Amino acid sequence: MIDQRLLPGREVIRICRDYRAVAAAIRTMVIRGAPAIGVAAAMGVALGIRGCAGARAKARFETVARTLKATRPTAVNLAWAVERMGRVLAENLQLAAPALYARMRAEALAIYHEDLAANRALGSYGAKLLSGNPLTILTHCNAGALATAGYGTALGVVRAAREAGKRVSVIADETRPFLQGSRLTAWELHKDRIPVTVIADNMAASVLRAGGVSCVIVGTDRTAANGDVANKIGTYPLAVMARRHGVPFYVAAPLSSIDLGCRSGEDIPIEQRSGLELTEFAGRQIAPRGVSTFNPAFDVTPAELVTAIITERGVARPPYRRSLAALKRGAEKDHRR
Repeated sequence: MIDQRLLPGREVIRICRDYRAVAAAIRTMVIRGAPAIGVAAAMGVALGIRGCAGARAKARFETVARTLKATRPTAVNLAWAVERMGRVLAENLQLAAPALYARMRAEALAIYHEDLAANRALGSYGAKLLSGNPLTILTHCNAGALATAGYGTALGVVRAAREAGKRVSVIADETRPFLQGSRLTAWELHKDRIPVTVIADNMAASVLRAGGVSCVIVGTDRTAANGDVANKIGTYPLAVMARRHGVPFYVAAPLSSIDLGCRSGEDIPIEQRSGLELTEFAGRQIAPRGVSTFNPAFDVTPAELVTAIITERGVARPPYRRSLAALKRGAEKDHRR
C-alpha cells in the first residue's frame, strides 16, 4: 500500500505480511478511506488465518477480527469486510489449510475487484446527476483512488464527469488536522491533470457565497438507515453552508458504507484521535505543551441537509430510509443469485 502519511512529498510502498501489520497500517493512517481499509482488512483476515484449518482457523479468526475491527470504529466498511470474510470461513472450515487460505485469499481479492467496479458504476451515476458544463465541484477530505480500491467515490464522480466530456475543476478543502484534502486529493487530481484549487477549511463559506460552485460532493465512512452521514470532521458545517447558499450537497456512498442496522447518526460511533494531530505539525510543537485537545475524526451531517446519495446501484433521494433500503435489498438479491 502507498504510505499516505508521506504524500505528496514521497511515494513509499509498504508491504504487510501479517494481520498485525495490516492493523497497524490502518490504525496509524498509512492507509485510510472507508472502502480502502475495508479491502485491506479483508486481506488482513486472509493473512491471519494462513496456515490454519478447522477449529484453529475459527479461533484465529476471532482474534484477527477483534484486532482489525478495533483499529477504526467509525468506518462500517471495515467491519462489513471482516464479517463477510468470517462467513466465507465458516462455510469452508472443512478444507485443509492451503485450500482454506486460497479460498479466503480469493474472497479478499473479490472484495477488491467489487469495490473497483462499484466506484466506476457510482461515478457514472454521479456524472449523469450533474448538470452544467463547465462544472466546479467543492469537496472535503479525500474520497478518491487513495481512499478506495481505485478510481474513487466523490472523485470517481469527478473522473466520470470528465470522461463524459465535461470540463471539470475542483476546489479542495485542506481538511484539518490531517490535511487529506491538500495532501491527497490535490495530489491525485494534479497527477490526473484535473484543475484543482486548495483552500483552507474556513474559506469554504466565502467561496460558496461568491457563487460559481456547481455542487459539493463528499464521501462517507458510514451512512445510517435514515440518511444521516458520518464523514471526515468538517463535513457537517460544509453541508450547512451549502444549504445556506442553495448549492446541492451530494454524498458518494458505496452500498458497503450504508449501515441499515444503524437507525440514525446518533448511533454511529465517532473515533477520537490523538491530540498530537492538533498540537504538532510534522513532529514540531505548534501549541503550548499541556493544553487540552478535542479531536474527533468525524462528524455527522443530518439527512435533511443531503440533496442526494449516489451509490453504485443508483441515486437515492429523500425519504432515505425507504430509498436506501430499496437499493440495498436489490443488491443483496442480485448477490444471492
